[in-house]
Amino acid sequence: MDPSYILPFESCTEDCVGLVGGKGTGLGSMIRAGIPVPPGVAVTTDAYRAMLGSGRSEGAIDKLLDEVDPDDADGLEEVSQRIRTGIEARSMPPDVEAEIRQGYEELTHRSGAAHPNGDPSTMPVAVRSSATAEDLPGASFAGQQDTFLWVVGADAVVEHVKRCWSSLYTGRAIAYRHEQGFDHEKVYMSVCIQKMVNARSAGVMFTLNPINGDRSKVAIDASWGLGESVASGEVTPDNYLVDKIAGRIARRTVSSKAIEYVAIPAGRRVERAEVPEDRRDAPSLNDDEILALTELARRVESHQGRPLDLEWAVDADLDPPNNIVLLQSRPETVWSGRDRNQVSSAEKSTLDHIVANLLTGVRVRGGKPGPRESGGRE
Repeated sequence: MDPSYILPFESCTEDCVGLVGGKGTGLGSMIRAGIPVPPGVAVTTDAYRAMLGSGRSEGAIDKLLDEVDPDDADGLEEVSQRIRTGIEARSMPPDVEAEIRQGYEELTHRSGAAHPNGDPSTMPVAVRSSATAEDLPGASFAGQQDTFLWVVGADAVVEHVKRCWSSLYTGRAIAYRHEQGFDHEKVYMSVCIQKMVNARSAGVMFTLNPINGDRSKVAIDASWGLGESVASGEVTPDNYLVDKIAGRIARRTVSSKAIEYVAIPAGRRVERAEVPEDRRDAPSLNDDEILALTELARRVESHQGRPLDLEWAVDADLDPPNNIVLLQSRPETVWSGRDRNQVSSAEKSTLDHIVANLLTGVRVRGGKPGPRESGGRE
């Protein structure tokens, strides 16, 4: 059977996890559940293997990894840089590069985003790593490899695919695999190329309460702009706790959000910017959007049959109610491995929660007052 270098997200089934990794598998699952997901394609691990084979470098990489001491930070970083530089400097196998370029062009046309001058290679995309040990139950590899936003043009896509491949060997990824007992030579890299969302607001949500494991709740963190400010911890996000059964907002916390990440189309980049004063202390989601996100969370969780950690965005270029999209799905790894009795016995007392909420209301971050907390609807 010939190797498959490109798969559209809708073809990424659970059986394809070895080809497209956890991220690609999660995106495919959401699409099959009828969830709104920006279109995209996965560059499969066959392409990564072809790259390694073309340079006869797999053995050299394994040798470097066998010799590195994961407790030696300087030595680990030196080995990481040597491996990454070698991968990024190498030319792609011609057939792999041709399929990536074709996949990007077809994605552009399918999305209706071709440039008016007829150039099919001008749609901005996110280029995201999807390792075969990433986003799987029992593993927490989130953030170990790289993601690149607002990548424009086939040439740039090809280069950023190589950068994603090389990020399999960041120092933190090497150390984490060693710590968790994953064999380096058995982990391969897929790359997701996904139409970029012009996010007005974005963030993450859990299909349970991450504080106590309560599966009757959905917890949403939200901020202005792209979700990188939430993922990186650069802002204290707005937080909403929603009763997924009753369909009502149980608790809301609106924070002061000083920065956001926004797209600069002319510069083909994403930029960190200050949030204007009139939006800084305003909620980044309205009630209809909060409840719509909750409904999407319920549907994805029902389809996948387990608690999930989801990334989402409100697309500024789309009209409600079609402006909410999900960007990623991964298994929740803290509470979902416990049975209901274990979760119940681990829950905090009512007094514990009261104290925690009071402390939340007076948090100070960066010398500024913490988030404002308003009463819930329960």
